[in-house]
Amino acid sequence: MSISRKVDGDKGVVIISIEGRFDFSEHRPFRDTYRDIAPGSMRFMVDLSRADYLDSSALGMLLLLREHAGTDAGRVTIRGCTEDVRRILRIANFDRLFTLE
Repeated sequence: MSISRKVDGDKGVVIISIEGRFDFSEHRPFRDTYRDIAPGSMRFMVDLSRADYLDSSALGMLLLLREHAGTDAGRVTIRGCTEDVRRILRIANFDRLFTLE
């Protein structure tokens, strides 16, 4: 599992890329990608194109990111989901809370 981030200050967006399994073991590294950014100051893009699995704790981590980013529509976008990951997000009604690309 690998988590990385790229900050584009000009566009006001933080891109968080996740590779492999996205589960509880990644709680701290995931939180570290955004905790030094002022709440509500940036938009976030979570790239799951290389994630092959996520569990309920990953869903909880995404909700914590949404809370940090602000709950306005479009503050957090999730992109690049495999069909299996997209199905999990839809079952959890995350398509109502996040923009899915």
